[in-house]
Parts: sequence; C-alpha cells; structure tokens
Amino acid sequence: MTSSVTPLDNLDVLSPYEVARLQDKTQGGLYSLFRQCALAVLNCGSEMDSTRMVLNRFREFDVQISQKHRGVQLDLINAPAAAFVDGELIQGIHEHLFAVLRDLLYVADKVDGCCEGLDPSASITNQVFNLLRHANALQPHVKPNMVVCWGGHSISHAEYEYTKRVGYEMGLRGMNICTGCGPGAMKGPMKGATIAHAKQRVERARYVGISEPGIIAAESPNPIVNELIIMPDIERRLEAFVRLGHGFIVFPGGVGTAEEILYILGILLQESNRAQPFPLIFTGPAGSEAYFETVDRFIRTTLGERATQCYEIIVDDPHAVAECMRDGLAEVTAHRKATGEAYHFNWQLRIPLALQQTFEPTHAAMRNLCLSRNQPDHVLAAQLRCALSGIVAGNVKEPGIRAIEEHGPFELHGEPEVIDALDQLLESFVSQRRMKINHEEYEPCFRLARAGRAS
Repeated sequence: MTSSVTPLDNLDVLSPYEVARLQDKTQGGLYSLFRQCALAVLNCGSEMDSTRMVLNRFREFDVQISQKHRGVQLDLINAPAAAFVDGELIQGIHEHLFAVLRDLLYVADKVDGCCEGLDPSASITNQVFNLLRHANALQPHVKPNMVVCWGGHSISHAEYEYTKRVGYEMGLRGMNICTGCGPGAMKGPMKGATIAHAKQRVERARYVGISEPGIIAAESPNPIVNELIIMPDIERRLEAFVRLGHGFIVFPGGVGTAEEILYILGILLQESNRAQPFPLIFTGPAGSEAYFETVDRFIRTTLGERATQCYEIIVDDPHAVAECMRDGLAEVTAHRKATGEAYHFNWQLRIPLALQQTFEPTHAAMRNLCLSRNQPDHVLAAQLRCALSGIVAGNVKEPGIRAIEEHGPFELHGEPEVIDALDQLLESFVSQRRMKINHEEYEPCFRLARAGRAS
C-alpha cells in the first residue's frame, strides 16, 4: 500500500531542521531509525521476531516526510497492507506512527543536554523522566494502579490464555497495564483487562507499551496499546518500567524476561531500597512449574537466598495474583503518602549506575563480563543482565545477528558455578522453545566457557 498521512492531534508543525534530520540517510541522520520503527508499527500483528526478517520482507518499504503548508505529512510507500482498512490507515496504527516520530525527535534534540550539573546516575533518571513527561505518560494525583507485566513473546497457547485471565482479574480491580508492547505475554494481560475495564465502565483505561528502536521491529506493538513510548535504548526502557510502574508481574518467557528479572533484582538487592514496598509476582498456568523452578534455582545459585525474598511465586491462580497485587498497591500508596513521594514517578528508588549504563554487546564486551560470585550480589545481577541482553541482541536485533555471522557466537566466561547455572537456564529456554517463535530454526548465538573449556 502507498498512502499519505498527517498527525491526528499533535506534531502538526516541525522545524526545517527536524525534517532534515528525518530525511538524512547518513549515519548521523534519523532516516534509517525512523524507517525501521515506522515499519514495525505498520507491521502490527506480525509473527516474525527477527528485525532482519521484517526488513528483508518489506525491503521496498519507504517513508518520506515533508512539511506542507497545512502541517507535517508522511508518505508511506509499499507499506504492509494489513495496516490499512478500505485504503485508510487504521487509527491505532496512525497514532503509534506519530508517537514514534515524537519520541525519536525528542531524544535527538532534547535529552542529551537536559541534565547538566547532575551526576551520571541522576542524569539518566532525569532523561527517563523527561521522555515520559514529553509522552504525557505521567499522571499526577492518580493513586498507584499501573501494573507492569513482563513475559515472553514466544509462549504456548495455554500460557497466553493465562495472561489474559490475570489481566481480566486485574482489570476488574481497576488496574492499568504496562508491557513491552509486543505479542504473547505483552498482549495477553492487556486483552484480558480490556474486557474487565468494559464491564467496570472504566472510561480512560491505560494500556502503555514501552519499546526501544533495537527491539521494536522484532516485537511490533500490539493493537491494544493506546500509549506507545519509544525509549532510546534497553537500559532506559527498563528504567522507565520501574519508575512508571507500581507493581510487577512476570509471566513465563525467555532470555529477555530473564534479563528483566535480573534487572529488577539488581535494584531490589540494594540496601537503600529494602524499605520500599515493591510488589513482584512470578506467575503462570499449571504446567509452567518447571519454568519457575529453573528461574528460582538460577537466582538462588547466582544471587543467593536473599534475592528470592524479593518475589512471590503463584501458579495457576489469576484471582490470587490480582488480590496479592491489589494488597501490594495499597502498601505502595500508603508508603508514598507517608514519604511524600510522587504517585506518578518513583524518584526514591535507587538504581545502580551499572544497571543504567548502555551496554553494547560486542564480542569483546561479552567476553569481558565478570560472571563471578566474588562481588556484591547487585553487581553480579548487572553483569548477568548484560550477558542476557547480548543474547537477546544475537537472537533478534540486526546488529547482533550481523556480529554473530561475522565473528561467530558470543563467548561468556566465568566462575564454573555461575556458568553451570547459566547453562542450565539457557538450555531450559531452548528445550522449552522459548528462544524464538520459529524455534525449529534456532541456532544458539552464544558459547559458555568454564574452567578453560567451552560448551
């Protein structure tokens, strides 16, 4: 399909400089990034989870931007036909397309110099705050009700149906949903909550999807998302979740979900965060016990028993999950009232700089990660998160896939006990078909090395 579209209610005017940035096809321009993100939005509902596959399938797609007398216009050339109905772009996709434009321009022009005088950690947090505020994601004076749901895009039908049941129970209790915006466990809770919100006549339900340019093409925004936010990278995306969310639910998933778990545990293991209520529930349907047993065993082996006190595991009971989350949100509300903390952004949570700094998963960076228990538990959590982030990149992100093709699998070296635990975790993801949607074609992008030998 070829079509021209204009903004629905914002971004009516861009400067000539902004238009030039979006048209610039050089390395410093925004054209390639905007084209990739725009294609991901237009490819809503795709079953492909590889950025390369998406780009190859729609290699003839192009997007051109111009400043007309009446405002901004996007010309979509050879766009996926599924994004249109009767020749018109579907409204939700229309909104997502301009949300991408809004966030990419803001990051390019505003964020880098917005926090002068702050230390590096505070500067990154303020960048996240400014991005969320610019996207109108921060709603003051509303009692904590935003539940972040993490989980895999490649899950079984039973697991997907379970995520909908949990979302339904939470929606009946007035909770809003925030996910990574893609399919699977990111879509299910939103779908369940929409029915519950309709029953409860919730008029302004929120289904927030937070993504980043490197992953969005592999996890196109699902159609239920009504607030799409594009963060600059995975680290700021993860921080946006924990600053914006009030409670967290983790469904079965793969490497990306394990990365999110390690990120949140790296934060909660900080002594300064121990007094802060932070509802964190791992849950799945009957039959998913093996997944949680594997994850729980990995956490105990690498981070220790104290880390297991940060979460609760509930199997096959959506009602109990929702009640537990309701009680947890009440504690969050009471704590923030007592401490004068904002409802809409968790400023008090201390996030170590090691979890905030951008990690580029090159072969050298992956090889040099310190995977040893001879360091503070939150530091090991950060190192393990980087290891899993690199594997995600090797699985679905174009730069990671290209690096694997050119130089072979990433190598991870470390203490035998840590590497053994990581090996068991990753092998379980492979055997449970959680690495990719097209699991039959999966080739590991990693190699583990312990005590001088590789596996």
